[in-house]
Amino acid sequence: MDEQVVAIVGAGISGLLACKYTLSKGFRPIVFESTSSIGGVWTKTVETTKLQTPKIFYQFSDFQWPASVTEDNPNKNQVLEYIESYAHHFDLLKHIKFNTKVCGLEYEGPSEDEMQSWTLWGGTGEPFSSEGKWKVIVQDQQSLSTETYIIDFVILCIGRFSDVPNIPEFPPNKGPEAFHGKVIHSMEYADMDDESAAKFVTGKQVIVVGSQKFALDIAMECSNANGIENPCTLLYRTAHWNMPDLFPWGLPLPLLYLNRFSELLVHKPGEGLLLSLLATLLSPLRWAFSKFVETYVNKKLGLYKYGMVPKHSFLQDISSTVVAIVPENFYDRVQEGSIIPKKSSGSFGFVQEGILVEGESSPLKTDLVILATGFRGDKKLKDIFVSPTFQDYITGSPEAIMPFYRQCINGRIPQLAVIGYSESISNLYTSEMRCKWVVELLGGTFKVPSIKEMEKDVEQWDEYAKRYAGKYYRRSSITALHIWYNDQLCKNMGWNPKRKNGLLAELFEPYGPMDYVSP
Repeated sequence: MDEQVVAIVGAGISGLLACKYTLSKGFRPIVFESTSSIGGVWTKTVETTKLQTPKIFYQFSDFQWPASVTEDNPNKNQVLEYIESYAHHFDLLKHIKFNTKVCGLEYEGPSEDEMQSWTLWGGTGEPFSSEGKWKVIVQDQQSLSTETYIIDFVILCIGRFSDVPNIPEFPPNKGPEAFHGKVIHSMEYADMDDESAAKFVTGKQVIVVGSQKFALDIAMECSNANGIENPCTLLYRTAHWNMPDLFPWGLPLPLLYLNRFSELLVHKPGEGLLLSLLATLLSPLRWAFSKFVETYVNKKLGLYKYGMVPKHSFLQDISSTVVAIVPENFYDRVQEGSIIPKKSSGSFGFVQEGILVEGESSPLKTDLVILATGFRGDKKLKDIFVSPTFQDYITGSPEAIMPFYRQCINGRIPQLAVIGYSESISNLYTSEMRCKWVVELLGGTFKVPSIKEMEKDVEQWDEYAKRYAGKYYRRSSITALHIWYNDQLCKNMGWNPKRKNGLLAELFEPYGPMDYVSP
């Protein structure tokens, strides 16, 4: 039988892992990377960016951090070097086509009408088909010539945090064109080298729009450049439980949220009656854990002073992966006046001299506005498909989470997987587990259930997300249930999901990448 060809789109962490694991199963990967380097989002970050999770949670299971990296939260250069070392160690670079952008994916095989009548994924439940192939249309970014590859299976690893900026909607005639200064998205800021970025903001009045990690980092850099002479305004709509560190009242956060015991406190997708009863009985403890963290954050950061106390629970933030570590000394800068947090309860628009927040009479005067308002990962996924039907399938209803079984497979799109879209405590570790699962599926170790059953499973995850993540559920996150999620992957692959020694360890020790080194 011919060697099956797997196209992998993107050479960030997920793409490198997909390449390594497809090779290990005897498939022939071709990785298409639109830029000239590997590393994905780690190639375009701001100077102050550090790893958000301790490095023990952010490492390849078969390639540990070098002893020379002693910090718990390495900086962006150390992370990138670690990723590059992994690629060299497993000799992955020869499988990557750099500066090669995938412009379109087109499925050639049975008609869309026929596919709509299928009850099993791909019609047969198999990952490969003799009837259907993918046409992958790529463009060389230097010569601009295009080429088409015929591919047996596609793995999309294009990430959510790049390429397609999320630009807020502005009232009529109140968009950036009404403003006499400059407006950029954080993506453009991150594209600059560290020196150019510092120069770009120096001596300017800057407003950073957003409340997530990237917004805080950029505000910090503006404060470094300008001090209190030109304070940076941080305009945000929703305050989040951003942490000063991962040790609330001296207790490691993973003990509260990243072990099996913590998962007994919440209702889980597909749980039985006993687990459901337990989650109901333990709900006061769930509330207490959340309050325990919230009181610590309030005390340590003094959020009351700045009117930045979130109106929702810490559980809601961690369930939707919007918790970030506050840059060191951030609130000292707020106190000294070089960063000014400004809450906007409604929308805002631009006027000639700056930004006018709804309900206020005078504008915030400024020279430069940086929109740290995130990315449209759903649009990026959608746009890669030629077929409007597949475009609709891939993102599903805007009122629900992304329609991926095991966060990887869309039951209505054959011969394709998505890795790295749904977030977790550590996207490296989660992507590695998903790559292991996908290659076992490709290798025939197990089969996915019927399309109906897969969609029912996705609905259960949607109910869970809406219950605990509230209005942020669209983010597609498994952080607060990463062990329960990995248990499903393990059971499919025929692995024992219990990876610890003894009952106490199984209940209370946090789970990390090294627990899943081998079957």
